[in-house]
Amino acid sequence: MLSRRACLSALAAAVNAAPVPKMQAVPMPGFQISFERNGREIARYHCNPELRRPFLFPVIGPSGRPVTRMGHPHDPEGHSHHNSVWITHHDVNGVTFWGDKGPGQIVHQRIEKLIDGMNSAAVIAHAHWVNTDTNRVLIKERRTITVHDLPDNELLIGIDLELQGPATFGKTPFGLIGVRMAKTIGVNDGGGVIRNSEGREDEPNVLWQRAKWVDYSGPVTDQATEGITLFDHPSNPNHPSYFHVRRDGWMGASLSHDAPRKFDTLKLRYGLYVHAGTPSREALEKRFLEFAR
Repeated sequence: MLSRRACLSALAAAVNAAPVPKMQAVPMPGFQISFERNGREIARYHCNPELRRPFLFPVIGPSGRPVTRMGHPHDPEGHSHHNSVWITHHDVNGVTFWGDKGPGQIVHQRIEKLIDGMNSAAVIAHAHWVNTDTNRVLIKERRTITVHDLPDNELLIGIDLELQGPATFGKTPFGLIGVRMAKTIGVNDGGGVIRNSEGREDEPNVLWQRAKWVDYSGPVTDQATEGITLFDHPSNPNHPSYFHVRRDGWMGASLSHDAPRKFDTLKLRYGLYVHAGTPSREALEKRFLEFAR
């Protein structure tokens, strides 16, 4: 039985204890970080050094269903590199990091920090972009992924990149960020809708066009529509970015679509607004301006 003094000490400790963070980045076995809101997973970061690249999967929408997937729904082997939400590039100093069979591999090095909070949780991770044919490091990367809690179980996922060269991203529409939507959100498989910040709709009008953001929305259940808006931050060097968007359910912001980009140090920021319904352009623009600030 506890003494009166011990009981009082325990009570004082409980009263003075910090509140349990609503948002947490929880380390898991196998080089994985689970982002959780009130103990329920809303996203997971995979960074095993044996992977071709780190990625986020799943990303959970407001209904509790994933809004992204792994691979193309009709070509899973040929598009095995479509890893839900991922960072990569088709041409780094002439080396491709895009597919799963090239010499380029983004190899996780270490977790710098895990951050919990009432409104957001984050992981800061380091990786090397390696030419496996020569075992040479082409880029050193510091990546910060921050998952922000929004009302009605929506999310804003911020991805901040610090890339150390010197290196050159070659002219290509493939890279730097890709998002593979859930099958039923795609236009071809689920009747989804593609829109951009410039008032354009559908692949023929959005593909390889400059925009501040592109939204991909579609059904996740018989009763619910959800989606992701991919934001290109105004501080990015090619803003507004060209976007690579397809009716089969994927979108990406193309950093070097128009020309090669040489750098010693490159800082980039992208955002993913994970939302319910099909928000109006006005609502998406308001959310973009909040992200931009």
